Amino acid sequence: MTLKIALRDGEKLVVNGAVLRSVGRTELCVENNVSLLRGREIMSPQEASTPAKRLYYACMVAYIDPDGATAHHDEIIEYLRDLIGALASPEAKAVCASFARKVATGDFYRALADCRALINYETVLLSPIDDRTFERVQ
Repeated sequence: MTLKIALRDGEKLVVNGAVLRSVGRTELCVENNVSLLRGREIMSPQEASTPAKRLYYACMVAYIDPDGATAHHDEIIEYLRDLIGALASPEAKAVCASFARKVATGDFYRALADCRALINYETVLLSPIDDRTFERVQ
């Protein structure tokens, strides 16, 4: 099945660990299986400044470097253990369990979606009291 991707001018794309940047609006068709991240899904090491973001970064690196996924496994488990120990919400702990299942089966791309939900949850928790919304974080 072909995956069609539209990139804006200057948008980054990581394909199997290689960082590409589009020049002008670009449309790509991916014809086989690759590890692929669009610009908004890419996190720099400097951005990994909270427990959930560190977990995301470690998972992202494991995803774009599938040959090194086992090398990142211990780091992911350590970050997950730290994060789940600090969480009080049963919903957030359920997201951590979902994340762990996906990592255990090597489905790092879908595990990143769980990490984004945890980052949103963490953002709400770390925001000033008057800025918080207590709606369920998706």
